Amino acid sequence: MKKELNVVGAIIIKDGKILCAQRGESKALPNMWEFPGGKIESDETPRDALKRELIEELDIKVSVEKTPFEKTTYEYDFGIVHLTTFICELIDGEPQLTEHIAVKWLEPLELMALEWAPADIPAVERLEKITF
Repeated sequence: MKKELNVVGAIIIKDGKILCAQRGESKALPNMWEFPGGKIESDETPRDALKRELIEELDIKVSVEKTPFEKTTYEYDFGIVHLTTFICELIDGEPQLTEHIAVKWLEPLELMALEWAPADIPAVERLEKITF
């Protein structure tokens, strides 16, 4: 039986653009793009996990909407990922590369030009139809 992982991702919006983060070569899904975030710890709400992960990964603070934007389940070789994404607003800091190898701010219609981790694609497809 495959391991199940509950993770969160941040759709961070600034000036009508969305923050995209590229995974490192030594990580699972090397060089693929994702919405930054990570695993939900047992004592955390998804929103709290997202705030913590963004401080750890990018050294930024965000506000997180109460309602999830998208929920996706995807079965990878390493396990089953349950991804919940939230719309976020950057409130403090500029993204620093601590775990990712690159970040980009893109317009919604530019998102599909990147090679996204499969679990993130349903959110990307919804974002293409929205104007911020």
